[in-house]
Amino acid sequence: MTERLFLDHPMMREATARVLGAGAEGIVLDRTIFYARSGGQPGDSGVLRWDGGESPIAEAVKGEGETILHLPAPDAALPPVGASVRLEIDWDRRYRLMRNHTALHLLSALLRGAAVTGGSVGLDRSRLDFDLPDPPAKETIEAGINALVAGAHPVAMEWVDEAVLDANPEMVRTLSVKPPRGSGRVRLLRIGAGDPPVDLQPCGGTHVANTAEIGPVRVLKIENKGKQNRRVSIALD
Repeated sequence: MTERLFLDHPMMREATARVLGAGAEGIVLDRTIFYARSGGQPGDSGVLRWDGGESPIAEAVKGEGETILHLPAPDAALPPVGASVRLEIDWDRRYRLMRNHTALHLLSALLRGAAVTGGSVGLDRSRLDFDLPDPPAKETIEAGINALVAGAHPVAMEWVDEAVLDANPEMVRTLSVKPPRGSGRVRLLRIGAGDPPVDLQPCGGTHVANTAEIGPVRVLKIENKGKQNRRVSIALD
């Protein structure tokens, strides 16, 4: 099992870990700050350093069971099993993904009555697909998101018992991706300190600490992707 430090410490840029395995399929550590690709968010890139060497990491992905694979760049050196390594993520890339991911949650909160049918977090642009026959105008959505950004709402993670989801199934907004179950608890993203909050739903991704960090958001376009499927694409300045 790889301990996922990013779940409770998304602002960590560096850490140390021990190598459990290293091969062509990837490097396995006992713990990591590298987010593994999932839920539409790309995996982190960065570098692992140890006495006598280093390995650039192209991306982190999920491995077998509860492990995370750190995929080395082509022809990169591999650390010895058992070695202590220093982890450094590409923070500029991660932080931009965090800003985009949190912005998508604001978009979801703005279109609260529509189920999310798909999505993708990107560096240059991100998107969410909605089961929504008649979406608001692009200008209306853009103004709404930027008002939430300017509201400087706090963003926090919390762990709850799985029974909370059973009692409140409306918390799960996504139709294609369901939160992992079986561990007894679920990680929730909460945006806003009010009751009700701006957004409260299961999420395993990484996020900024305040909506003001997102900065200006542009709605690029709204596309028709099916009978009632509308794709809203956004970009950050």
